[in-house]
Amino acid sequence: MIAALDADVLLLTSVDYDRGLVALSLLEERLVAAGHPYPHIFALRPNTGLQTGLDLDGDGRLGEPEDAQGWGRFSGQAGMAILSRLPIDEAGVLDHSAFFWADLPGNLIPPGTPAEITAIQRLSTTGHWQVPVITPAGLRLTLLAFHATPPVFDGPEDWNGRRNHDEAVFWRLLLDGALPLPQPKPSFMVIGDANLDAADGDGLRDGIAALMTHRFLQDPAPRGTHGRAEPAQSGDPALDTALYDFGGLRVDYILPSGDLTVTAAGVLWPPDSDPLAVTLAQASRHRPVWVEIILP
Repeated sequence: MIAALDADVLLLTSVDYDRGLVALSLLEERLVAAGHPYPHIFALRPNTGLQTGLDLDGDGRLGEPEDAQGWGRFSGQAGMAILSRLPIDEAGVLDHSAFFWADLPGNLIPPGTPAEITAIQRLSTTGHWQVPVITPAGLRLTLLAFHATPPVFDGPEDWNGRRNHDEAVFWRLLLDGALPLPQPKPSFMVIGDANLDAADGDGLRDGIAALMTHRFLQDPAPRGTHGRAEPAQSGDPALDTALYDFGGLRVDYILPSGDLTVTAAGVLWPPDSDPLAVTLAQASRHRPVWVEIILP
């Protein structure tokens, strides 16, 4: 799938993290053998599986996946990783994954959440990263990468739905200079799995909708070619990036800054008759989103 995509810079989500990046290095070796080398690999420890020591779900048991900063059976499960043909400026990386949810202005932490939980609960389910890559012309393109929680699998308090909303809001406030963190400078792009469709499915949609229409960003609206019709849904099915039992949703995004020229965009979603379709279905229920850009 990665070889078929042939991207210069690639963000992978739901990739287990290990401290020495052994698994990621082995993947890179396989890509070299396939003729698609990615000499620059990058990953940080995610919040998934990072135990809090508290009973977050209130079931009287500690150390469960639900009691971690982000759901995970072990520390590092389902993290993120970057594969790049362009050098990564690791000295310029900013990791916002430890940002506390309670510190987000206007946060939607469920009312009644115990103080000992709000005091330690991080906003990022997986992570919020600022990762600069260096282009051949010496320019920096910063990836604002994240992977939000699904807005379901909780109770009437809507913990996951509220957190999902605020994980998108974080980028909007950061771009607005409304957080006590360095404001990103162009050129940049928000990239990742927001786990939310602005038109269909469950969740609080105004968070991702406001990010998609942010004054510093553009939405190239990548389209696929799966050819499905979904009359029960409001959104255009050609924009879907993932297929669930109930239908498709657009949950994966690349939103470039306005100074970048987008020359093409799409969702790698071949028709069922294409052998690549089987490979993609085996890789994930999500399909890769791609955008081609020209730097200013």
